[in-house]
Amino acid sequence: MKQNTKKSRKKKNAEDTTFYFRLKSRHDELKWLYMELYGNESMFAELCDNLYAFYESRNVDLKEVDLAREKSPDWYKKNDMLGMMFYIDNFAGNMKGVEEKLSYIEKCNVNYIHLMPFLDTVDGRSDGGYAVADFRKVKENLGTMDDLEHLTAACHKKHINVCMDFVMNHTSEDHEWAKRARAGEGEYMSRYFFFDNWTIPEQFERTVPQVFPTSAPGNFTWLPECNHYVMTTFYPYQWDLNYLNPRVFNEMMYNFLFLANKGIDIIRIDAVPYIWKELGTFCRNLRRVHTIVRMMRIISEIVCPSVLLLGEVVMEPEKVVPYFGTVDKPECHMLYNVTTMATTWHTVATRDVSLLKKQLDTVCSLPKEYVFLNYLRCHDDIGWGLDYDTLRTKGQEEVAHKRYLNDYFLGIAGDSNSRGELYNYDPVTKDARFCGTTASLCGIEKAGFEGNAAAMDKAISLDVMLHAYMFTQSGIPVLYSGDEIGQVNDYSYKEDPIKADDSRFIHRGPMHWDLAAQADDETTVEGKMFQRLSELENIRKREKVFMTNADIWTVETYDSSVLCIGRYYDGEKMYGLFNFSEYDKTAWINEEGIYEDLLTGKVRMAKGVDIPGYGFYWLKKL
Repeated sequence: MKQNTKKSRKKKNAEDTTFYFRLKSRHDELKWLYMELYGNESMFAELCDNLYAFYESRNVDLKEVDLAREKSPDWYKKNDMLGMMFYIDNFAGNMKGVEEKLSYIEKCNVNYIHLMPFLDTVDGRSDGGYAVADFRKVKENLGTMDDLEHLTAACHKKHINVCMDFVMNHTSEDHEWAKRARAGEGEYMSRYFFFDNWTIPEQFERTVPQVFPTSAPGNFTWLPECNHYVMTTFYPYQWDLNYLNPRVFNEMMYNFLFLANKGIDIIRIDAVPYIWKELGTFCRNLRRVHTIVRMMRIISEIVCPSVLLLGEVVMEPEKVVPYFGTVDKPECHMLYNVTTMATTWHTVATRDVSLLKKQLDTVCSLPKEYVFLNYLRCHDDIGWGLDYDTLRTKGQEEVAHKRYLNDYFLGIAGDSNSRGELYNYDPVTKDARFCGTTASLCGIEKAGFEGNAAAMDKAISLDVMLHAYMFTQSGIPVLYSGDEIGQVNDYSYKEDPIKADDSRFIHRGPMHWDLAAQADDETTVEGKMFQRLSELENIRKREKVFMTNADIWTVETYDSSVLCIGRYYDGEKMYGLFNFSEYDKTAWINEEGIYEDLLTGKVRMAKGVDIPGYGFYWLKKL
């Protein structure tokens, strides 16, 4: 008994040593940043005390992962990283259901799952789960915190990482803080932006853009029950948190660590650019945002160094770069490549790769340490935030071009086979964003409805080509659940009064497990999609040239519809060639040497490469 006690004490002393070593090595910077922002010694001391408390409560298995990943900090930059995102209820009903589907996730070659918002929200005031009423409670229909911890442990046994959304900018009006603020408690009112008259809100409104000018105009909401305005950047039921208050920062960091201790590997910081507010500014991308994110990074490195920070920053790649921080003072580990996604669909509609090539050149010129997450579709709409300065040189004006893109994906312009719906349409400006699944945007829905086998083959080819292109980009690819089997739009949302006004639910339909059961049957659409994507995923895992930190560049093809991406890593070189046109094309890349077609094994020259409509090649130099 005494021997066991000595072992336990020795182990605890070793763990304490690990914590205090991490704290000591980062303490001075963390304190400087905190004091420079808040100037509050006692709040900083409280924060440090709680960091130890959360470290101490972190379970043994997670601490072992922390130690292993500290030794291999580039663990997430390997060529086997493949993500999948889904809503828990749509995918498998609840968290226990997801656990039962882990074998399917493994079959998809996925080792990173993004569980879309699952924390407690109020029906009708949830914004898809981004209006959190309780950061420490799972929405009841999805399970409990114990279920989450059980699920993450099961995932870790299968070497699957788990990602979740951490909504930092705001809480729901149904959050306990908001309820107490509404009741007039000063301490809680100070956690938000409350004003008893319109003077200061009016000053904010002069400079702060509106996120949803048609569906939720303005940045403030009047609360008649307490005679105050409250800042609501997104929707009236989402109250912006006041990070000028150190209590807000501390408490949100405690929520962050609580969730990390449930086994979360990747924390997606929602709406990062918005979290700091100052009069006379856009309240976007302000300097203090980076102070907060840098402190988050330091805190995670002290308590849970295996956890990655994924920033949601919806801007061009070159403008999101500050959110990576610097080599010496890093912030986010990963960021989304949002505008490249939008430019990809622009390329589908125009059959012209020039803008996409320019954007990829920008991404490829960035340091290889920067890791982007690439995706074709996600839970959100497609916003046409393109490089219109470049498009204007081609005679494409913003308003007219947006209208063409929306008409194309509605299936009414440009010889399109797409199907989808507008989102946030403004009848005055005619501006809108777009919604739809990858398969429906590629023509699979239309071909299936018409029973047109030739059109279906063409649509599947486009879908697979786009995934191959995504796998070839710099960064980590993420699938949207259902895309692996070519799942099409779900129009049933219109029958639900809570969802009917939000067309984003067209691509948030439930997973069709009856169709997924056909994944091994290559005579079906589902089987063709699944098997072809599996082939690409296995090649990517096998070939080290797909490492995230490979050298990547684009190559001139002398055809406006054909994109060529080169990759080089550790002596190995390959070219990906992608035809964004439905017509057969020839790419004149004229590379010396002999190449192997990674899909067929055939040996060929990389000169005058003939590529069928919506076809592609992965050519590896021998």
